[in-house]
Amino acid sequence: MVKVAIFDYGAGNIFSLKSSLEKNDAEVDIITSLSKINNYSGLLLPGVGNFDPAIKSLHTSKIEFQDLVKNQIPVLGICLGMEMFFEKSEEGKLGGLGVLDGEVILLPNKFKIPHMGWNNLQIKESSVLLDGVKEGSWVYFVHSYRVKPKNEEIIKADSDYGINVPAVIENHTLFGTQFHPEKSSKVGSIMIKNFLRVCKK
Repeated sequence: MVKVAIFDYGAGNIFSLKSSLEKNDAEVDIITSLSKINNYSGLLLPGVGNFDPAIKSLHTSKIEFQDLVKNQIPVLGICLGMEMFFEKSEEGKLGGLGVLDGEVILLPNKFKIPHMGWNNLQIKESSVLLDGVKEGSWVYFVHSYRVKPKNEEIIKADSDYGINVPAVIENHTLFGTQFHPEKSSKVGSIMIKNFLRVCKK
């Protein structure tokens, strides 16, 4: 059984994510510090909360997080969790974790914000996280922002919300989804399984 940790920003309920991981045979701890992250095979940054408070909660662990990435411990960032990988966000004033080059920008106000509901994936190229996921699969979004990576090659799938929203990113052992896999039924479960398989290696 693989042992993973969910980082709790103190922002809300992460029970559904914990439950989804446990249903896929993971042992899960909820942590508020990265001081003992080496006890785990993977880390999840959940999609609940706002940018600045979440970054503040990780601030004392920022160097440890960057070391964790260098040491190639797999990390799955969900929604806000993925947005925090980047250098900055229009949602906040604080700098992001900066492990990926790029920024996070607000969805255009001509669209309904937040974008909430099911949208399908447009797969750009094969990826570890998307192994077994079919083109056009539906996943569940709740977000007001989208990531804008400097290196667009890390975008593995988009979703069409009047504009292309990067939906899945992957860069070595960094994985991110703008949607919530834990709320995305069987398709989300496939991605959770894929991430846990990486953690077992």
